[in-house]
Amino acid sequence: MRDPAIPRGPRHVLLRYLSFSLLSRTVMCCAILIALMEILALLEQMTPILKRHLGFGGVLTYMGLHLPAMLLNALPLSVLIGALLLLTQMTMNSEVAILRAAGLSPLGFFIRLVPITLLIGGFGFAMEDQVTPRSELALAAWWNRTDPHPETGRSFWFHVPGGQASACPMPTLSTPPAANELAHVHHVARAGHEAVGIDLYDRDSEGRLLRTLHAERAVHAQGQWTLSGIRCITVSLEAHDATATESARESAMWINPFGPTDMLRLAQESIPFSSGMILAALHGHIATNQTPGYLRAALFERLLRPLAFIVMLLLALPVIYIPPRTGLRSWLPVWCLGGGLLFIIVQGMFRAMGNAGLLPAPVATAPGLLIFLLAACTALLRNEDK
Repeated sequence: MRDPAIPRGPRHVLLRYLSFSLLSRTVMCCAILIALMEILALLEQMTPILKRHLGFGGVLTYMGLHLPAMLLNALPLSVLIGALLLLTQMTMNSEVAILRAAGLSPLGFFIRLVPITLLIGGFGFAMEDQVTPRSELALAAWWNRTDPHPETGRSFWFHVPGGQASACPMPTLSTPPAANELAHVHHVARAGHEAVGIDLYDRDSEGRLLRTLHAERAVHAQGQWTLSGIRCITVSLEAHDATATESARESAMWINPFGPTDMLRLAQESIPFSSGMILAALHGHIATNQTPGYLRAALFERLLRPLAFIVMLLLALPVIYIPPRTGLRSWLPVWCLGGGLLFIIVQGMFRAMGNAGLLPAPVATAPGLLIFLLAACTALLRNEDK
């Protein structure tokens, strides 16, 4: 029986040591990468910020709102570099040799580094799913609101489910009109609360044009859109020859389920969505200018995000086989870093094909992970056999 006066030895000492060491190095690498990306971004955006007379506060606002997106881009590479720094340092200091002599296998190293890697991956998933969509949308709203020339903004097309403007009467039809109204907006202002240069097109279920409407602007207030400066043309298809009737009106209500946030999102080339927003966009409840293939690929990639961090850890693990006498003359860390960069490039290529609709969403996200996962495991087994 064990003497209760003898204190128990500390448990999971190696797990805590490796976890803290990897986390601290990952944070350091992430901070350096983010600083470099912030500098490059400011070199591009500093002139527009100063032209808008936003001053130093505008610089800080831009950096703060853009920080989550940069963190998301820097995190996978930071895990790879942090793991390379940790394992290379332990190898040079003979710590790996001591632990291997004590019976710790490469699998043991991997098992003890997996929890903190998954924790970092979970943090990256939360940032990508909840924080980044809000910060990027807030950045777009601030940038649009402070733009002195919003007329140079991006024009866009979209379908309005059940949309209808009350300015022009719909002609009497033998077939029901199409469920979606086609809309074109020249640009948006005031963070999406004002749309300028609106063209609306109503069609029947067979695709024939029924009505066109042009409005100078649309303003969102008190939960609804109001059109102003309206000119519309109504097409009658009842007679053998189609006839068109032109009319004008000062203002009218626009039945549009999309609000200022949706308009602002449509005016951007790409705004990240949360998982819930992706599902809502796939069912037509949220306005988006992205294709269903792009949305499905983004959802699959997000769900597999923690696995990408595990692949980065496996790609860094072969450096434990560097002979201590070789020191920093070994090229193995460079090859491991190159493998991680190649993994990022291959994932981007597969993702681009998924965005273009050339590959289904699972095929656009999973193969790159599986290929590099198997390649890293093969490299570890070959080094172990030697």
